[in-house]
Amino acid sequence: MVSGWDWDGDESLLRFDDPAEWDAAYERGEGPLGSAAIGLAFNCLLAEASPRIVRAMQLPDRAQRGFAFTAAGTAARLNGELTPDLYAALRAEGPGRKSIAENAIRDTLTFVPFRQLPPWFKWQMVRTTVQDKLEYWWLRTTDAVGDAWRVLRRRRS
Repeated sequence: MVSGWDWDGDESLLRFDDPAEWDAAYERGEGPLGSAAIGLAFNCLLAEASPRIVRAMQLPDRAQRGFAFTAAGTAARLNGELTPDLYAALRAEGPGRKSIAENAIRDTLTFVPFRQLPPWFKWQMVRTTVQDKLEYWWLRTTDAVGDAWRVLRRRRS
């Protein structure tokens, strides 16, 4: 089978729209499968793209896994929902600033209506909202203290 796609890292993979070709490339061990998963998220139905995105999330190459999580976030943005397999894969990776899934989880929380989220994601919505608000207050307080110190130093000089 001759592939019509440039698997050597060409940005044309973002236009990728053939789930069967993705499966064949996976079997051949092609490199940029995570990039192609983003193309599937853009150009295919969620039900077709989802199992391939989940498989791409398990690739050995960390960069390509990162692209697969980007594909999950893209799917959430475009469809306003995810499949149970994608929710499970995001939950398995977990949140956190150093987690490869952090942006995909936040995209899911942003673009999927709260009522449609599974319970764990609802909890993450509450957690991230509180965490972001506390961080905002901390930064505001730090700025205010810094401003007060600058004013006091000027008055002393």
